Amino acid sequence: MSKRLTRVYRVVAAFLTAASLVACTTTGAASHFRHARLERHTAIPQTPDEIFVALRNAALDNDAARAAELASQLPNYPIPSYVEYFQIRPQMFDSQGKALVDAPDDVIRAFLSKYRGRAIADRLRNDWLLVLGKRHDWKTFDAQYAKFVLNDDTQVKCYALMSRASRGEQVGVLARDLLVHPRYFGEGCVDMINMLAQMKQLTPDDVWFQIRQAYESNYVTLGKQIADALGDQRPDDALLDMAANRPTQLLARGIQDTDASRQLALLAITRMARNSPALASASLGEISAYLSPQERQAGWGEIGYQAALELDPQALDWYRRSGDVRLSFPAQQWKVRAALRAGDWTAVRSAIEQLAPELRGDSVWIYWYGRALSATGQPEAARKQFERISNQYNFYGQLALEALGGKITIPPRTTVTPAEVDAMRNVPGFLRAEKLYALNLRLEGNREWNWELRRMDDSQLLAAAEYAKSIELYDRAVNTADRTRTEQDFTLRYLMPFRSAMERNAAAVDLDPAWAYGLIRQESRFIINASSTVGASGLMQLMPGTARLVARKIGIDYNPSAIHDINTNLLLGTNYLSMIYNQFDGSAVLASAGYNAGPRRPLNWRATLTRPVEGAIFAETIPFNETRIYVENVLSNTTYYAALISGKPQSLKARLGTVFPQ
Repeated sequence: MSKRLTRVYRVVAAFLTAASLVACTTTGAASHFRHARLERHTAIPQTPDEIFVALRNAALDNDAARAAELASQLPNYPIPSYVEYFQIRPQMFDSQGKALVDAPDDVIRAFLSKYRGRAIADRLRNDWLLVLGKRHDWKTFDAQYAKFVLNDDTQVKCYALMSRASRGEQVGVLARDLLVHPRYFGEGCVDMINMLAQMKQLTPDDVWFQIRQAYESNYVTLGKQIADALGDQRPDDALLDMAANRPTQLLARGIQDTDASRQLALLAITRMARNSPALASASLGEISAYLSPQERQAGWGEIGYQAALELDPQALDWYRRSGDVRLSFPAQQWKVRAALRAGDWTAVRSAIEQLAPELRGDSVWIYWYGRALSATGQPEAARKQFERISNQYNFYGQLALEALGGKITIPPRTTVTPAEVDAMRNVPGFLRAEKLYALNLRLEGNREWNWELRRMDDSQLLAAAEYAKSIELYDRAVNTADRTRTEQDFTLRYLMPFRSAMERNAAAVDLDPAWAYGLIRQESRFIINASSTVGASGLMQLMPGTARLVARKIGIDYNPSAIHDINTNLLLGTNYLSMIYNQFDGSAVLASAGYNAGPRRPLNWRATLTRPVEGAIFAETIPFNETRIYVENVLSNTTYYAALISGKPQSLKARLGTVFPQ
């Protein structure tokens, strides 16, 4: 490395010391976890229900001694399978959630036999598969994996590939296809990467890609664990930490002519791009001569991705320099979005054609591919793309239908008989779910409810949804009706409970009730006492500070304990939505985004515009995944609610409108 280049990085490193990246650590999370455990144990449970909830919390904390003590106090509890499960589970995992290889197999087998066919048995089998996989007991693992119904755990899937590899199968391609979401890797997938690397089924380049993918998403500890698969070629932790936290300092050391040195430099570029794509671009330009063509392309892809998340207009130019190099799933999709933002339909088409097959089949990319084909002079090919999804009742299906010249209408309603509804009252899983919902244990309740829906036909699903509505489990009514394929009842899919209160509050602030309903359906699914992890509450999921602010603005006394009161929540929520709508000059896209992410963020996103863009493109390029999905779902919901309320065809595209620069 030249002296001049070394000096450049030393100067930059000194200049950016205060802005250096911070690695993820587990210390804060562990401290919070311990604090949460202490809080759970401060209240002494008295009633059987309180003891049961305390038992469940002990099981989540993997506190086997306390779970056993609490379970002994519930000899005749109405859902004994859960009492037993919550006693067994903490014997399978340690306090950090890692599987214990000495879990009690005989106890587990007895439970699975006793509760065969139930949701809770499948849940325990999922847990046991993690133990068996860590133990590398492939004979038992394979026997149990064949019985695992949901098969929705990435770690378990990684262990399943390890089992196949242990029998001599080549599973490297399947592993690469599976390893796309680092947040779900856990012990199982790290173990698989190590095993397949040792067997030469994953190359060092594959391992480095996974390290970079983890660091790209800020899973630094995971990245270091994956690095163990490099064996003798693994850089020491000091160098990995330097690349992650002090990338300019790492580059200032110079680049040696070794794979590890070049890959560390690329990792440093990846991390630098999270903080400053422009600096990463300048840095990659300086070191490009030391990298292979593929490594340079990977670096430009990382820079393009981080720039796209910042809505930087240079993002597409950086992406272009990445060619067709392998990128993470998020980076691939943001390449399309960067092209959409730039209005370059040729680049949109090219980027979609480069997507992984698993992504290209998503309705989002089918729709935008159709748009790209239409914009580049291929109307018949575009029509075929739109026809693929125009019968889907979602945001992109609606847009595709409109692209074909249609309007959004409500499909014919299929009704069910009272006898069909009444038959749902004695479904065992529903009865268990109702008990769990009464204790506000929605995770467990949803598992029981959804388990019973697996084999239902459309008529049965509608009967189950109608039953849920009759007992005011409105979220289950909506979610259950959403599952039907050919028979529909949109009065269940798009319920309108509390209608008089809603229409009264919406009318008072001249707010479209369809929009308010569309928002509530997305926010809380009509769960009155819904509470989010960040403190939002009630039907319209108001934050405490927002509720106080709105109450003060409209001149009412506000008691925080009233946030779950239907009338109070609707009063404050509709007023807040109206305020945001007026702030954004009547843009439903900006206002919906502001309701979810706070008003300042949509203002910032709008400020990056250099030209007017259609609302669908603005929504598609919202850089927060949660907010992007939220806006699309809210406005899709709103369009159906408007069709139900008015009885007239609607246009989602018209609601999306155009977003103009500030």
